[in-house]
Amino acid sequence: MVAVCKELVEQKNFVFQDNNETLETIYFGGGTPSQLAPQHIEKIFQTIEDNYSDKMEKLADMEISFECNPDDVTEEFAENMRHFPINRISMGAQTFSETRLKFLRRRHKANDVKMAIDRLHRADIHNISIDLMFGFPEETLQEWEDDIEKAIALNVEHLSAYSLMYEEGTPLYRLLEQGKVKDMDEELYRTMYDKLIDRLVAAHYEQYEISNFAKLINNGSSPYRSRHNSAYWANQSYIGVGASAHGYNHQQRRWNVDNLQKYMEGIENGTPIYEAENIDKPTHFNDTVTTALRTRKGIDLKNLEEPFKTHIIKASKLFIERGLLSLGNEHLHLTREGIYVSDAIMSELVWV
Repeated sequence: MVAVCKELVEQKNFVFQDNNETLETIYFGGGTPSQLAPQHIEKIFQTIEDNYSDKMEKLADMEISFECNPDDVTEEFAENMRHFPINRISMGAQTFSETRLKFLRRRHKANDVKMAIDRLHRADIHNISIDLMFGFPEETLQEWEDDIEKAIALNVEHLSAYSLMYEEGTPLYRLLEQGKVKDMDEELYRTMYDKLIDRLVAAHYEQYEISNFAKLINNGSSPYRSRHNSAYWANQSYIGVGASAHGYNHQQRRWNVDNLQKYMEGIENGTPIYEAENIDKPTHFNDTVTTALRTRKGIDLKNLEEPFKTHIIKASKLFIERGLLSLGNEHLHLTREGIYVSDAIMSELVWV
């Protein structure tokens, strides 16, 4: 905790290089912050207020998100949340099947999710997001539909849904290599994703990014879109603090060492250990393609410089003709059909 607070102080100049930059969101995540003791959370907020007050709104007016495991949300945990300016919770539900939760080696039970939400509501936190996962080995469409219906019944303000990924080097990937599990059939994946979109839209959620859905209010735009993630997709600067954390300031992207002991020693010795990548104009353009195109808004062509604007207009022509991309009001975005081949489209649009 000492290292995190110290890095918070030292990182300020990484992003705030001019008077126009402001701190608009705070996100506790990328690990298990719900394991933090209340005094540690309080110390982080105090460090932010002491060092960033000239660059931010009042904490009460910001979006401040906190990741947690459902089983960590005890009565005591929820009550402690009252003492902090945290106003958004992101919770990894993943699935409501006990069998699939065991497969993921999750600690919580399916019923813990509703219990956690009820406790958070009683603590006056009413902006809650849950993560769902689909594409488990041998998962049926009916089982996925059941998960969707149980998620909708919780009436949360935001949902994120992702397919199960077999990343190299993980236990899941080894099971796949050994033939002990089978990857999801592509046709079934598409059917599951279609069902997700159709059911959530019918339940009055808007799909504002490929994997993210926010509850609509009176059929207008949703106030529950993640402001933090939206800033990332809009290519705004951000500070990353902690082991493995990433930061970005338009000119450079940097990421801390992933070894916790080395991270703490580096901060303590005044020689933080991180790698960095300088961002040139082609890289900046490619980042825009791979982030903004994921969103409902898409890529704002008015903000592109030449020759990148001419390049993307030319490269997108065939995809527009095939109904995979749509161009309107100088914004280029994926169609429903285009989402399924988004990786292939992006690889054709980037600057090489």
